[in-house]
Amino acid sequence: MGKAKIFVLDTNVILHDHKAIFHFQENNLVIPVAVIEEADKFKKGNDTLSYNARHFMRDLDKISGGRSFAEGGLPIGKDKGWIKVEPNHPFPEQMQDLFKDDIQDHRILATAIWVRDNNPGTFVALVSKDVNLRMKAKAVGMAVQDYLTDKIEDARIENANREISTLELPAEVMQDLQYGPENAVEWKRVCAQKPEPNRLFKLRWPSSGSAASGKNEPVCARYDAARDRVVLIRTREAYGIRPRNDEQKMALDALLNPAIKLVSLTGGAGTGKTLLALAAALEQEKDYDSIIISRPTVILGNQDIGFLPGDQKSKMSPFLQPLMDNLNVIKGQFRPGSREALKIEGLLKDEKLIIEPLAYIRGRSLGKAFFIIDEAQNLTPLEIKTVVTRAGEGTKMAFTGDMFQIDQPYLDQWTNGLAHIGEKMDGQALFQHVFLRKGERSELAELAAKLL
Repeated sequence: MGKAKIFVLDTNVILHDHKAIFHFQENNLVIPVAVIEEADKFKKGNDTLSYNARHFMRDLDKISGGRSFAEGGLPIGKDKGWIKVEPNHPFPEQMQDLFKDDIQDHRILATAIWVRDNNPGTFVALVSKDVNLRMKAKAVGMAVQDYLTDKIEDARIENANREISTLELPAEVMQDLQYGPENAVEWKRVCAQKPEPNRLFKLRWPSSGSAASGKNEPVCARYDAARDRVVLIRTREAYGIRPRNDEQKMALDALLNPAIKLVSLTGGAGTGKTLLALAAALEQEKDYDSIIISRPTVILGNQDIGFLPGDQKSKMSPFLQPLMDNLNVIKGQFRPGSREALKIEGLLKDEKLIIEPLAYIRGRSLGKAFFIIDEAQNLTPLEIKTVVTRAGEGTKMAFTGDMFQIDQPYLDQWTNGLAHIGEKMDGQALFQHVFLRKGERSELAELAAKLL
């Protein structure tokens, strides 16, 4: 075993994961007092940051017990290193003029440099999820790292966003799948290795004679683990919404399948993620006590929604409008006053169809509900876990989002909750992920997505 390293933690690390101090193995940790001061500002509230701040402070208090950090580091636990709260320290004299603003980031960086200079022969690094602070640390020669514990590997991200490959199969296999009495075939007739549950396929008739017979379009299929067979995915319609491409067909199949309790839909703007999820929920509204549509509220500068003018409804309107736009698209499929349009209005009036920010869902029962979480890429892995673990009997959840359009400052395509759920739940029979690659909003929108 090599010599233990020392990691100095930034505030955003513990606000991202309050259990972070237990994830550094046998290495030692330093918590600058500036971090404690910042965490203290977040301790009141019901959001995830407040939750993490409180639990971090409780864990730190439990570790210290009746002992003082002034005497040195205290053991974190078995097979762990020690942890110490370090008072703030100024920058070395030669760096005094580099960072003149007296802000917490500079206090944390100065403390990290002091820890390094006072522990010669020991590797010391600052751990931060703040890119700007990491750049400042690199500028003065301080070793710095991102918090990597919940970071998804590049290969897993690429695999989740990869286009589904098309396989060419013998005519007799395609005949049984597409026109046989069961619309299913043994998986061994499709691939060499047993596929994971809910693996998706695009299957094509053999090239010879396919064009002449009109069978040159790929056929969508899915491995059904319960039947141990590859089954045909049919084109289905949900509340007037019909899929426009193969990926949308696969997504709608998963959303309408009662055996699949958790669905993850990713893709760029205009690919139909939220629209399909909402249409599927409305199509199955008799099977659920409520339909809940939600999204996280991400405000510039991390300000609370309380600073916005107006009552609660006015404050929430900018965040909920995209959800209402999707609902209006579905209503637009039917003439005004039709049974379907009136049904949507009735669901809203009776509060069986509920559109609320995710922060307001806390405490709500999720039993026998169809729960849609839009813009899920702006959730942390802990927030995703908190939502999913509250699913009651008969509940179905659909997470939608674009992992390349993240608005949270300390999340990226490797650490956001949407990527996390896809990586952790992959291969489970209750879970289905579909990457929607083609925009269907308009020809102009699709062209702009490719060229701009």
